[in-house]
Amino acid sequence: MTSRLKDVLVVSVEQAVAAPFATSRLADAGARIIKIERPEGDFARNYDHHVHGECSWFVWLNRGKQSVVLDFKQPEDAAFLHRLIGRADVFVQNLAPGAATRAGFDSENLRAEHPGLITCDISGYGEHGPYRDMKAYDFLVQCEAGIAAVTGTPEAPARVGVSACDIGAGLNAYGAILEALYARRQGGAGAGIAISLFDGMADWMNVPLMHHLHGAGAPGRSGLSHAMIAPYGAYPVGAHGHIVIAIQNDREWARFCAQVLGDAALAEDARFGDNARRVANRGEMDGLIATAFAAHDMDSLGALLRRAGIAFGRLNEVSDLARHPQLRHASVATASGAVDLVAPPARFAGDSGALGPVPALGEHTQAVRAEFG
Repeated sequence: MTSRLKDVLVVSVEQAVAAPFATSRLADAGARIIKIERPEGDFARNYDHHVHGECSWFVWLNRGKQSVVLDFKQPEDAAFLHRLIGRADVFVQNLAPGAATRAGFDSENLRAEHPGLITCDISGYGEHGPYRDMKAYDFLVQCEAGIAAVTGTPEAPARVGVSACDIGAGLNAYGAILEALYARRQGGAGAGIAISLFDGMADWMNVPLMHHLHGAGAPGRSGLSHAMIAPYGAYPVGAHGHIVIAIQNDREWARFCAQVLGDAALAEDARFGDNARRVANRGEMDGLIATAFAAHDMDSLGALLRRAGIAFGRLNEVSDLARHPQLRHASVATASGAVDLVAPPARFAGDSGALGPVPALGEHTQAVRAEFG
């Protein structure tokens, strides 16, 4: 494993996705992550059992960590956790609203006791406001933040198919922790970080919200199309498959008409002369594109689009991703055997990219107790 954060100790009372995502990235960078689990374990261990009997979510998000089982409702375990935090650089928690404070691990108090400590509290809606005590799961926050309102087809909203709120919160926490570590190195003080799932998704909704607030109206749901750009979407190719295209300007449109559709005059057609008119006449335009694409197979159309300099992609299934030529792989050890994962997205020159093993429940309890006892 890499050693970029080799001297950083993180204690994380974490569960599910958001906090484990953040600490998994810190682990990939070489930080030591002591993951505190309840006696029954992080409930994400049991979302599924699809990977040699292990949970796919847990394998993905908990590589390179140490698992320590504590029941910190008990005084002895609470005292031990306080000792751990006293030695840590970073304390992360994403328990239910108010749970950490009730258990005696309020971040403000911890920082007062340990001035160099960086704390990161991850919640659904933040520590203030009328929603502060509400439980928040990814799907609920997607709906509350309006993500579902701009996702799906004109007929019905849809949930983003991966846990966007949790992953977004994890990325926000990871970035903020790195900022705080850098600032502490410059000045020696710790920091209190608060991350919420809702804030992250509201930030992603800035453009639709500005459209609404400034009179343009929020963009409607358009499936694989784009409410404000055309042509933009998925088109059937021959008898099998779809190709997705996104024409960004009139120069591309002119090349597309001449070299792909085989009719340069369409670029000047009154119905399609600029993006606004193409959006207004999307149905007629899409019909012309579908007719032209029907004469091709995926390979011949892909070659034609490449020669014309038109951006395109294939509408892939998960099975297609599994054999995608650009997919980078990494192996991670688990108690049930090695598992193939998608490699982390950041690539560092000279870094092997090796990932730490996924811990069994309580695998490191005794060793960590002996070390910090």
